[in-house]
Amino acid sequence: MTRLFLVESSESSDPASPSHGEGVVERAAPVLASGPELELDPDLQMPDALSLAPAANRSSDRDGRLRSLVDGYVDFVARVLRNAGTPQADVDDDVQRTFIIAARRLDDVRPGSEKSFLLQTALNVAAHARRTLARRREVGVEQAPERFDLRANPEQLADQKRVRELLDQILSRMTDDLRTVFVLYEFEEMSMAEIAEALGIPAGTVASRLRRARADFRARVGAIEGLSMGERLR
Repeated sequence: MTRLFLVESSESSDPASPSHGEGVVERAAPVLASGPELELDPDLQMPDALSLAPAANRSSDRDGRLRSLVDGYVDFVARVLRNAGTPQADVDDDVQRTFIIAARRLDDVRPGSEKSFLLQTALNVAAHARRTLARRREVGVEQAPERFDLRANPEQLADQKRVRELLDQILSRMTDDLRTVFVLYEFEEMSMAEIAEALGIPAGTVASRLRRARADFRARVGAIEGLSMGERLR
């Protein structure tokens, strides 16, 4: 099966719109700087600049590491959030949340495991977003979820926005474990070994979930195509 490339670009189509990464470091950096205030005995001498240098260097190193995480993975995090079910309108905010969590736990992230950590964090943030969305729908039950006009002609269906909506509809009906493996393999082009390591599950489990996810995806696409054909024949 050819890997899919249906995910919209993480960059805005509006040149004036900010990128996902803009402002992330600035909003997360205060978390790095926070901590208990140092209370000094008034009878003691104030520490000189040399004694404060190691702490300043550590702070600079942490800021630099956070900036490297944002620069290297902001688009990856945005795609994971979007494909994991985060509404498009909430993606930018949840990108910020993901990196704020990363800033707070930066010392716990082992060098070389940054992508896995951000992946797990983004999946957790997306799961929270889905639960929040579900509660909103329960409160506003009279407002039905958006549906497609499956009688649209091929030119309309080729439109990127409609393809994205169709993909959202299919992915939203897949179980979380199948959707996660499917998205990481098909969209992010991660290998099964990389997915297994990132999710902390055996490679055999990844292979099994991927087979089931592909079958599920094909079945749902087929059902939609069959319904669309039936609508056109009426």
